[in-house]
Amino acid sequence: MLPIVGTVGFAVDYSHANSVKAAMQAALDSTALMVAKDAATVSSDTLQTNALNYFNALFTRPEAQNIVIAASYSATGGSKVVVTGSATVPTAFLGIIGYNNITVNGSSTSAWGSTRLRVALVLDTTGSMNDDGKIAALKTATKNLLTQLKSAASNDGDVYVSIIPFSRGVNVGPSNYTASWIDWSEWAAEPASMVAWLANTSNKSTWVQTGPGDDCPLSSSKTGFGCVKTPVDGAATTTTIPSSGSYSGYICPGVDTGGTDGTKIGFDYPGCYNSTTYSSSGSSAVCTGHSNCTCSGSGSGKTCKTNNGYYEHTWVANAHSTWTGCVADRGSIAAPGTTAGNDQTATAPVTGTATTLYPAREDTQCPSASVGLSYNWTAMSSLVDGLDPLGGTNQPVGLLMGWHSLVGIGPFTAPAKDPNYTYTDVIILMSDGLNTADRWYGNGSATNTSVDYRMYDTTGKGSCANIKTAGVTLYTIQVNTAGDPTSTLLTNCAGGPDKFSDPSKFYLVTSASGLGAVFTAIGTNLTQLRVAK
Repeated sequence: MLPIVGTVGFAVDYSHANSVKAAMQAALDSTALMVAKDAATVSSDTLQTNALNYFNALFTRPEAQNIVIAASYSATGGSKVVVTGSATVPTAFLGIIGYNNITVNGSSTSAWGSTRLRVALVLDTTGSMNDDGKIAALKTATKNLLTQLKSAASNDGDVYVSIIPFSRGVNVGPSNYTASWIDWSEWAAEPASMVAWLANTSNKSTWVQTGPGDDCPLSSSKTGFGCVKTPVDGAATTTTIPSSGSYSGYICPGVDTGGTDGTKIGFDYPGCYNSTTYSSSGSSAVCTGHSNCTCSGSGSGKTCKTNNGYYEHTWVANAHSTWTGCVADRGSIAAPGTTAGNDQTATAPVTGTATTLYPAREDTQCPSASVGLSYNWTAMSSLVDGLDPLGGTNQPVGLLMGWHSLVGIGPFTAPAKDPNYTYTDVIILMSDGLNTADRWYGNGSATNTSVDYRMYDTTGKGSCANIKTAGVTLYTIQVNTAGDPTSTLLTNCAGGPDKFSDPSKFYLVTSASGLGAVFTAIGTNLTQLRVAK
């Protein structure tokens, strides 16, 4: 009878203990999730107390005795909380053979941060973002997303974010004007329109008669220059007109209100370039080298000046220190057409190889300065507050610079990746319209010679394909408040490393207020907590 009773008792008591163990495991799993929310910010004693309180609220098996709960937090190889538990369950039958209790135990690990996030926010700050409340909505949505990402980071470095505002160019900071990764060749070169205009010698005689707008010789493909009719007598030098004041060194002289070359015009005005009254007794001024130089008076009162003559113009580039920080698309000066180029890759810049460098451009509509990967949440929020909408749309240059910020080349540095972690690299590209202009093109259409083509074409070329092939997940957002066509470009560009195109990662927003919900949805996708074991 004793073996029979023992066998039956074992089955009954073991089944009961197993039921208690299952209830304990469920409570441990829930407890691990609950305490994980603030495990990185509380003391070990508080963590232990919180774990015990959560467990006791969830575990409702009064027959379990001598309950012991232990909780620990670790950031090695990813943030995780381990909660273990044990208890004894009294037996009903096994006491006959000397077993009064069965011990049950369990363990649950809640792991997060074993996947670290690096997110590049590529934000359209072009002039049209000033309409329909879009810029205000973008600022609010972006700062809320920053708060989400900050909350997902248990430790500094769990989440890094870069912010790349873009218009026709990207601002990498004017303090970098001595950097070896900048290409100054176009900055220093005389504009082609200037060269062609002066090739016609008859133009020289009308130079001083040019006025603002289309009459200015640099207005052809170089809009934004304003010219005045003549230089001011007495203010000229042999290299610039005038040499000081608000028009110092400018063309005609004039004011550059948005020209694309980042340069000024200097003047070589031989002979009588200055209106001078000689005061020394017996001295005289001599007119030389210019048919429009005239002198009047005699002796100490003799004066020489111009009579609205023309000038021989010599190109004088601005000093690099006057650069506003804007760079254009990388690659050859010649329009690339369908040829692959460094405006589509993350090839590191090579000193002396111009096509790998970032072309400096002078742009009065340069966006706010970008910031590389950082977890300085306060500074990034302040940057977002200062976003100013102006300029045309060049999504390719913004997208590429967002990628470069993740890779850490050129203007950007990226912290080394810890082999104990898995990293998810993400670009979120938000734009409110269609492309209008890049370094070479201005048609905005999806032809082989367009701005769009540099980002994507149906044969799998372009920066979008290169970015996803490199393992970067790309979310795209079109804010369409003006009834524009849905962007095929942004739809095709969206996707992750596992898919060439993934329409689920493209978001269409038809009102500025919709931006917040989209940014929140993306942020939730990126920061979900998971139970690892």
